Order: sequence, then structure tokens, then C-alpha cells
Amino acid sequence: MRPPSEPVVCSSNYEIDVAVPYRLDLTVSVLRRLSANIVDVLTPDGQYVRAFDGFAGPMIARVAQHRPDSLLLTLEGNVKQHPQAVALMHRMLGVERELTHFNRAAARISWLRPLAARMRGVKPPRYATLWEACVNAIVFQQVSLQAASSILRKVIVAVGAPLTNNGSTFHAFPSVESVQATSEDLLLAAGLSGRKLAALRHVGDALLSGVLTEAMLEERASPEAIERLCRVKGIGPWTATVILLRGLGRLDVFPMNDSSVTRNFKLVAGSEPVDVEQILRELGPQKGMLYYHLLLARLETRNDVGRASVY
Repeated sequence: MRPPSEPVVCSSNYEIDVAVPYRLDLTVSVLRRLSANIVDVLTPDGQYVRAFDGFAGPMIARVAQHRPDSLLLTLEGNVKQHPQAVALMHRMLGVERELTHFNRAAARISWLRPLAARMRGVKPPRYATLWEACVNAIVFQQVSLQAASSILRKVIVAVGAPLTNNGSTFHAFPSVESVQATSEDLLLAAGLSGRKLAALRHVGDALLSGVLTEAMLEERASPEAIERLCRVKGIGPWTATVILLRGLGRLDVFPMNDSSVTRNFKLVAGSEPVDVEQILRELGPQKGMLYYHLLLARLETRNDVGRASVY
């Protein structure tokens, strides 16, 4: 007989309604950035798979889209925590977000219209935790997409043990506690600069001490939330904006002074003149979706939109 304290682990299916149009492949593509991402996995048949270790034991989430208006979520883990995991997948995959304003505004912008039409159905994803958002934003500061992705991959492998499930290996995003407990030498060897490592340490300390919490950011308007994030050493306005966009789903922000964003504007607009300030005014409260569309445009040139994960 199973001891009373042992969690009941089982596999259950849940149907998640989505605000149409919705495309799982596009949404996961902007969440993971590159197919080399070893945490957010797309299988060859288009299923999204994510492992978590922040529950009472490992939790594996598998998401498939067989219908335009819903997703099928399969959870494998402690059954008592399935409701929490279902809510987390709602958050991460932006299933309830309505983008009417962005779609209408994008249709009036000649160079953006074709891209928005091709990418119709992408929703704004959110990282699983504020910690994950901060780590990604810091690691991706001032380096190329490929270089940052490689460094983060090495950090994840160095810090966390892989999870094996039905013959497949998955990597959960390392917790703040596990990163804080990892030696400086090991993290530097993974490719982190001393400055970025120091910033991660400062963020970890702020989160563990309660000086910084997701709740205190949620209750603030975006300008005040950015100011609050910037009090943490190593976080500047650009990093804070990316944290709000990718970590809290704030679409009223857009990362300015980003060299990759500038290149992506040129990629999409071609020879057409682009008044960025005017474009952002037209997109208004959902201008953050432009960031995701520009990323998708770049991934499209790499044939990395909806591509099966390589890891």
C-alpha cells in the first residue's frame, strides 16, 4: 500500500478554450525564441512539452492543438497540483488574450500588414515565473540571439539535472535557489559574464528576500513597475521592459534602443521609411505585440518558426 504522504501521480487530460484566432506553433516560437531551447520543446508533430520541478515532484505538461478554438493539455504529475499546473499553462500560452486593437492597427501599416497576416494567431506568452523572466532578460542583454541562447542552455545543463519521462529527457528551468547555490566558477564557465552573473545574484537575493515580488509589480502601472525593477542592481530600463513584456504579459511596453529590433525593422519594412514613435502610438496599448512579430520575422528567415526542437 502507498504511504499516505506519497503523492498520487497520474496522467490527466484537460481541454483549454482559446481566444481565436490562436496558433500554438507561433506562440511557442516566440516563447522559446530558437529551436535550440531545451526547456520549451516543440515535437515534430507540433506538440509543446514543458517540464517543471516547482511542484511536489516533477510535472510534465504536453499541449497539442487539434481544433482552432481549444488546446488539449496532458499533465503527468501529482494530481493534487494539476489545477495549479492548468492555471500556469493558461498564463504561459496567452490563451485568453484578445488582440483586436493590434490586428486593426497593424492592418493600417503597409509594411506590417503582410507579416501580421502571416502570423495571425500568435498570442503573447509569459514565462512561468518572474525569476525565469529576469534570467532570460539578463542573459539576452547586448548579445546575439544565438550567443545568448547557447549561454542559457549551458547554464540550464550545468545547474539542473535532466528529467526522464517515458524514455524522453527534459530540462526544467532551474529555480532561483539552485542557481544561487551554484558556484561562480561553474556559471562563468557556462559563458555568463561577471556583470551578468552579478545581476542574476542581485535578482535572486531580491526575490528570495521578498524585496521584489511579482505581486508588487502586478499592482503597479508599467512605468512604476519598470522603476521598481530598476532598483535591482544590474537591471536597466531595457531589461525591465523585457521582463514586463515577457514575464508579466504587459503589452503596453516596447523595448527601445535594441539593436536586434532595429535590424528586424529593416528586415520587415525594407526600403519603406519607418517612424517608430508614430508606429508605437498607432499600436497603442498593444504595441508589445510588435516585438513578437519582429522576432517571428527574424525566425522566419532562419526557417525556425514552428520548427521541431533540436536538443
